Amino acid sequence: MAHKPQIRIPATYMRGGTSKGVFFRLQDLPEAAQVPGKARDEVLLRVIGSPDPYGKQIDGMGGATSSTSKTVILSASQRADHDVDYLFGQVSIDKAFVDWSGNCGNLSAAVGAFAISGGLVAPARVPRDGMAVVRIWQANIGKTIIAHVPMTDGQVQETGDFELDGVTFPAAEVQLEFMDPAAEEEGAGGSMFPTGNLVDELEVPGVGTLQATMINAGIPTIFINADAIGYTGTELQEAINGDPAALAKFEAIRAHGALRMGLIKDVSEAATRQHTPKVAFVAPPAGYAASSGKQVQAGDIDLLVRALSMGKLHHAMMGTAAVAIGTAAAIPGTLVNLAAGGGEREAVRFGHPSGTLRVGAQATRENGEWAVKKAIMSRSARVLMEGWVRIPSP
Repeated sequence: MAHKPQIRIPATYMRGGTSKGVFFRLQDLPEAAQVPGKARDEVLLRVIGSPDPYGKQIDGMGGATSSTSKTVILSASQRADHDVDYLFGQVSIDKAFVDWSGNCGNLSAAVGAFAISGGLVAPARVPRDGMAVVRIWQANIGKTIIAHVPMTDGQVQETGDFELDGVTFPAAEVQLEFMDPAAEEEGAGGSMFPTGNLVDELEVPGVGTLQATMINAGIPTIFINADAIGYTGTELQEAINGDPAALAKFEAIRAHGALRMGLIKDVSEAATRQHTPKVAFVAPPAGYAASSGKQVQAGDIDLLVRALSMGKLHHAMMGTAAVAIGTAAAIPGTLVNLAAGGGEREAVRFGHPSGTLRVGAQATRENGEWAVKKAIMSRSARVLMEGWVRIPSP
């Protein structure tokens, strides 16, 4: 029996924020994968090494965590006032599906650099030295992100002294502006608070009735109080991820929250929508030792936040969830705002398992509805490897 050779696809492996992913230019994908559908999903699944019943993604580029099982497809933007279109695919580790329902805020930090290096940004818009402003259309959620990418001697500057908790080595700072971050999710009516309330009573069978702030900003997120579910907010990954009962509880909360937010029509649908919504728990400031051993002092933060992604506690914080945190913190009366001490604020620094992160957002009330024009935070990014990925012929 004759065996076909592997096909090779131009690709770049990049770190963006506290995530890693495989980046493609749309034009470089196999023709059948240049349009949404089964062929595209199958290519990306094979690249990453999913589905893998062993949960290790040994036969692919994935790193066996939600933070490292990611793909990005970029193309020159067809939209006015934008440079590049950015499509994000969250690849399931053990199941055969790619979730296209949300953005990755961490990998957003690498989009501008890849777009410039890949020739997707008009040369006239890229200075030889200084700051390139890359206007990104986030195609999953239909939002604009502005990336400020440093340039040195005609090249994207990747090295620097900016330190990001959750990333071992320093790099160049990339500032991101998430414009009008309230997500216009199907079924949510485009509202930042799809239930119409800053805090709801969320009934979760087998768990109880919990206070919850359910917000569409950056990514749909369900916030609950840590003490309501028996936690302090200082937990690290092993405290949650090694506890199957805890993970099942969080998934039940996520599924019933998704139903209340109008993102699904039946709780059973949550199993095929793992990437969104996120579920997070918050608490007032307290000191703790981060996963690196670094001591985080209560006086250095405004609140504690722990968030789950793809069914596991995240090792740091998803960038899109950070946008949700900053947005909710800016609105008096949400659980996030109350955990931070209440009142009005334009920025918040929160503690996560790997350390701390600051995110800014300004909230205004327009015609009785809360609105946030943009959320701002800094990340870093760099190329880890470039060339081709190889996969067996379909």
